[in-house]
Formats: sequence, structure tokens, C-alpha cells
Amino acid sequence: MGRFLLVCRLAARDLRRRPAEAVLLLLAITAATTTLTLGLILHGVTDHPYQQTRAATAGPDVMAVFYPPTSKTNSPVDLAGLTALTRRPGVTGHSGPYPVTMAVLQANGHTAGAEAVGRDRAPAQIDQPRLTQGSWVGDGGVVIERSFAEALGVHAGDPVTLNGRSFRVAGVAVTAAVPPYPQVCTSGCEPNTPRQAGSSTGLVWLTQAETRSLATSAHPLYYFLNLRLADPASSQAFAMAYMNEAGQSLGSTGPFLNWWQVISEQDAHLVKGEQQVLVVGSWLLGVLAVASVVVLVGGRIADQTRRVGLLKAVGGAPELIAAVLLTEYVALAVLAAAAGLTGGWLAAPLLTSPGAGLVGTAGAPSVTVSTVVLVVAVAVAVAGAATFVPALRAARTSTVRALADAAHLPRRRARLIAVSARLPVPLLLGLRLAARRPRRVLLSLASVAITASGIVAVLIAHARLNAQQLSGSAGLDNPETDRVKQVMLGVTIMLVVLAAINAVFITWATVLDTRRSSALARALGATRRQVTVGLSAAQVLPALAGALLGVPGGFGVFLVVKHGGTMAYPPFWWLIALVLGTLLVVAGLTAIPAGIGARRPVAEILQSETT
Repeated sequence: MGRFLLVCRLAARDLRRRPAEAVLLLLAITAATTTLTLGLILHGVTDHPYQQTRAATAGPDVMAVFYPPTSKTNSPVDLAGLTALTRRPGVTGHSGPYPVTMAVLQANGHTAGAEAVGRDRAPAQIDQPRLTQGSWVGDGGVVIERSFAEALGVHAGDPVTLNGRSFRVAGVAVTAAVPPYPQVCTSGCEPNTPRQAGSSTGLVWLTQAETRSLATSAHPLYYFLNLRLADPASSQAFAMAYMNEAGQSLGSTGPFLNWWQVISEQDAHLVKGEQQVLVVGSWLLGVLAVASVVVLVGGRIADQTRRVGLLKAVGGAPELIAAVLLTEYVALAVLAAAAGLTGGWLAAPLLTSPGAGLVGTAGAPSVTVSTVVLVVAVAVAVAGAATFVPALRAARTSTVRALADAAHLPRRRARLIAVSARLPVPLLLGLRLAARRPRRVLLSLASVAITASGIVAVLIAHARLNAQQLSGSAGLDNPETDRVKQVMLGVTIMLVVLAAINAVFITWATVLDTRRSSALARALGATRRQVTVGLSAAQVLPALAGALLGVPGGFGVFLVVKHGGTMAYPPFWWLIALVLGTLLVVAGLTAIPAGIGARRPVAEILQSETT
């Protein structure tokens, strides 16, 4: 039999003998690779929906916003500047200028600011919003941008008020000329045309006459002008050149120009926020997957010591032993990478919806060769890094020692004995178990700290979103933050599940390592309950430290993930509840394998020690 075939057969037989552990490890790495795949393939998925919307609405290449002079808010806009703009070289068509004013919109108990744009009843050649419900503007009828309408919960035919005047919703539409709610004012809301205080801002269309009648001295008219260029790719250069010239000649009355590429990027914010969360979450899940592999390998080697000795006794070299162990976990990593790539590709359409502000769909995201290589490389690196040291240690174990499978003599430290001597028996056992296995304690601490960091980041995000909602939109939903919250919740659930698996793995590995010392403690008078509580305490102590470290860690994760804006601080009692809840969950999870290990008869364990 060839060496390669022998290694593969031994690894396959070992995996078949312990299918539950193999499946759990496969799930741990699959969770990390699925999240990483999603983060990688979401890049650019909103380009196609925006282009579809742009084609369906005859979207402009450049949109110009002309404001009244800042020093005299009642002065009219210099319309001569708009005419000059339409005659510049490279401009092949225009629509407008259309009058615009800020208004207070009330509907379904919500109050929000609205940019009211005056439009003609006849369709425009450039920027004609695409109706998804109802009809176009008319007397007493207002058309609402679709994402704004969804946030308000209104449909065609519903009543609304603008500056206290009653209107009915004539229709709902989308446009490629302005970013959707809640980013409408990012297209150029200047200080002299402020948002309605204490509200989010959306976009609505009315007739020009009704828009002019809504203007006030506080919110005078300004104008939108849509331009089409001979070369759409030169939109940015055209806009920047004109704003520089206009700023020099007109000063504070200069226009604000926005180009279609910027609007496309702003429309993609829905998916960009999700992508950022998923990439950070994938690395957190990857670290937890490493911890899972390390603990599982350690536990399996502790349970396979005699088998390692038998392989070495029949001629297996240390390199063969290490190769068998590495092959097991690298094979699982490759399978997990394949499952993660498939799962990410199937789940991506659930996250690639461009939102109500666009028409069309992104389609199935493509999985490129670079994505496949990166995901497989990460999965193999996770498995290899976690397996290398335990496999090398097992391979170097002497044959006689492995066959004897004798208990390891504990390291006795006088200071530890002095500190723990006066503690209750369960805490005494738990403290000594933790102190004698520092590497495993660090793994447990890191696992809890990473999970707690993810949960704290979610709590911070919720606190920030609640603060924005209370101060901003009178209860209006924000489609960006809602989707980011859902993704963060999903990543957090996966973190919690992996951390729970790690807690069970670590406790079971400790049960295997300490079966003889625990049996000896029971033989000397310790009860089964005291041993069980001691094993749980050995995991609760590092869990406490990990939960405390997770609080500042969560703020760090949030700083990496946050999509602009300011930091928010969750209520202090949320953090206290997190620490206490972590301890209770860890204690409950570890009590199960600890209790199972304590059921084995003392005489049976001690007898196997002497045989």
C-alpha cells in the first residue's frame, strides 16, 4: 500500500469512528467560510439594478441644484445661470429647471421632511420617474418616492398633508436622479434649505403650481436641472469644472452638481453596509473556528493516545502520525470551504435586493476564481494552523508512554495551593484545573471574548439606531439600518452557536484529561456534584474574564464596522446583563459534559490506570 493511500485510509477511518465531532467541526468552519463568501461576492451587486433604473427612467448624467443667495434668502435664484449651463460644450439635452421646496409631510401619524419637486404633467425626456403604483402628478395629487412611501406606510389613494394642506397619493415611483430615502439630501441640501427639524427627508413630486404655493420665506424655492452629456463617463469632470468656475464668478450663489456615478454608489449603501458587517463577522467566526479545531484536536488526541501508540508500535513514523491528523482536518476544511462557497452563493440573493429605491434585480452574484481560492485558502489555513501543534506533539510522544496512556503529573505551584486551600471544594477543584491548563483557559477566554465583542457591537448599533430614530424620524424605518441590523443579528447568532460548541468541546476535553484526577478526588471524599461543579467552574472563570474583555472589544468592532455617524453607548444595565448572562450560559453548557464525565464509576477509572 502506498504511503499516500495509507494516510488517506487511516484519516477516513478515524473520521468515520467519530462522525459527530467531524460534523460539528465541519459546521464550525462552514459558518466562517459562508460568511466570508457572502462578504466577498456582494461587491458591486447593485450596479445592475441602478443601470436598469437609469434606463427605465431616462436618468440624467448630471443633476444641478441651484439655490437662492445665502445672504438674502428671499431673493430669487438667478435663472440665467441655469440657461448658461444647458449651453455648455458636451451637453446634448436637459429637462427642467424644476422648482423645489422643503415641506413638512404628515401621513399615518408620522411627520417627516420632504423635498417637493414641481413637475409637468407631460412626461419628460430626461428623468421621468418610473411609476410602480398609481398615476403621475395632477391637481391635488402627490407622487412619493417608493422607499419613502414604504417607510411612511402609504400607497396610492392614501391621504397625506404637506405644510398642513391635504393631498392624496396619486402614485409611487422610483428615480435614478436622486438617491432614495433616507439619503435624499445627500444630493445637495445646503444650509439655506435645511431639513425639517427632527425628521428624516424624502422625495415627492407635485405639479409646479402646487410646489410654488408650498414655498415659504424660511424655505424658498430652489431648482433642479437634469443634464444629458455626449459622454456620460465624463460626468464627474464636467460637474467639477463647472462648479469651480461658478464658484469663482457667482460666490455663494453657485450651483451644486451631482453626477450619476455618485448616485449609483449611494444607492449601493444598502449592500455595502451588509458587506462590511459580513467581512468583519467572517474573521471573528474564523478565529472561533480555529479555537474549535484546536479544542477538538486536543480532545481527540487525549482520547486517542493509545491508538497513536499502536500506530507507532507497528512501524508508523512520527511524520505518518502527524500526516494522518493533518489530513483529517484539511479534508474537513476543504469540504467546509466547498459548503461555504455553495451556501454563500445561494444565500447572496437574500441580501442583494437593491431596495425599494431601484427597479430590477441584481441577479445571482458570480463566484470568481479569486473568491474560491481565497475562501479555500482561509479554510485550509484555519485547519492547518489549529492542527499543526497538537499533531506534532502527538507524533513526538514516545511509543511506550502512548501505549501506557498514563496520567500526566500535574504541575504543583505553592502559591496556587495556598490560594485555593481555603476555598469550597468545587471552587478549589475548578481553580486548580484552570491553572494547570493555561492554553485551554486562553482558548476559552478568547472564544467568549470574541462572542461578547460581537454581541456588544450589536447592542451599540441598536443604541445608536434607537437614538437616531428618537431624534430623527418620528418612528420611520430606515431601510439601511434595518438590513444591517438583520445581518449583524445573523452573524451574532452564529458567533453564539460556535462559542457554545467551543464551551462544550473545551469542557469535554477537560473531562477526558482529568478523568483520573477527578476519580481520585471522588475516592478521597469529593461528591459527584462537587466534581461536576468544579469542572464547570474551570470554564466559568475564564468566561468571566472573556465577557469583561468583550465590552471594550465590542466598541472596537463597532468602530471597524460602523458606516459613518457617531458612537452611541448602550445602557449600562445591558452590559451587566450580558456579563451575567454569559456566565449563566457557560455554566449551563459546561454542566452537561461535566455531569456525563462524572457518572463513570471511580473504580473503573482507577483500575484502568493500573492496568
